[in-house]
Amino acid sequence: MTTEDRYRQAGVDIPAAEAGLARIIAAIKGTWPAAGEPGAVALDIGYFANVIGLGGGMGLAICTDGVGSKSIIADRVGKYDTIGIDCVAMNVNDVICVGARPLSMVDYIAVGTADAAMLGALAIGLAEGARQAGISISGGEIAQLKDVVKGFDLVGMAVGLVGLDRIIVGRDLVPGDVVIGIASNGIHSNGLSLARRAFFERGGFGIDHFFPELGVPLGEELLRPTFIYVPEVLDILARVPAVKGLINITGDGLLNLPRVMAPVGFEIDNLPPPPPVFRLIQQYGEVDEPEMYEVFNMGVGFCVLAAELDTAAILAILAAHGRDAWVIGHVVADAEKSVSLPGPGLIGRGKRFHRR
Repeated sequence: MTTEDRYRQAGVDIPAAEAGLARIIAAIKGTWPAAGEPGAVALDIGYFANVIGLGGGMGLAICTDGVGSKSIIADRVGKYDTIGIDCVAMNVNDVICVGARPLSMVDYIAVGTADAAMLGALAIGLAEGARQAGISISGGEIAQLKDVVKGFDLVGMAVGLVGLDRIIVGRDLVPGDVVIGIASNGIHSNGLSLARRAFFERGGFGIDHFFPELGVPLGEELLRPTFIYVPEVLDILARVPAVKGLINITGDGLLNLPRVMAPVGFEIDNLPPPPPVFRLIQQYGEVDEPEMYEVFNMGVGFCVLAAELDTAAILAILAAHGRDAWVIGHVVADAEKSVSLPGPGLIGRGKRFHRR
């Protein structure tokens, strides 16, 4: 069964979404001001955030993202005070990828029926995420959509500031540059549709089921908040100004690495062991290895791309921030922008991994 078939069964139609995205891109580019005008768009579509010119050489980085079907887990557990952290993380971790300092975020909460206690708990998580990221929550919207929403949906939009001459998109990458991977906190906020199908539909487990290798009930594991990488990345940018690329490993896993401007590929030959939750998803969901690496972060939540001579300084900064990090691979010459994983024996292009 292909990734598309499995996701379609889980209620996610990937080809339809990609076709729709192409139409959206074609339409929205018609709204872009000419270069040099106020609000001119600095980057093409496809990076983790875009940047619009503010004048005086400064740009406003902007992005939007949500927590996806992780909200269903929160509903099943009845715990809402951490998922706001995920919402902040999904946005600020994208903003920093273009070299910007996140400044503020607004949120959108859609609910079937308003519940004061639930909304209060969501606010606790949003505030904690903002504290971790060093940003403000400057506003938001609550929509009661009884005929549209079952449960709730949580989305954010973040902005940050970056000099137009300091935008980072991996344009200067060359073969031999290193890929430094920073550990994730498990599943983060991508792949929950597949995880729910593996555990609850195919495996028949309850939200309170205890797998010894996880050390906590299943629901608690799936609700672990996404790591926020802002403080350490900003520290790296301040002290290692020659950083070449910053990659948020979200949906598509390590296939996010080619979202750089340079026509290069990646040899990822030193991956850490994936956290136990991924082995369990693979086992009970009967998911093959290529699909696991297409969908999940597999233990690497963020990557820093830099020259080899900057490796020690970057790793020291990450260690000082309490982050586990490793050199997981290198940039290689490859105009097709492939991602090679010798360990599991996979080669990836676009959005798909294949066995070698």
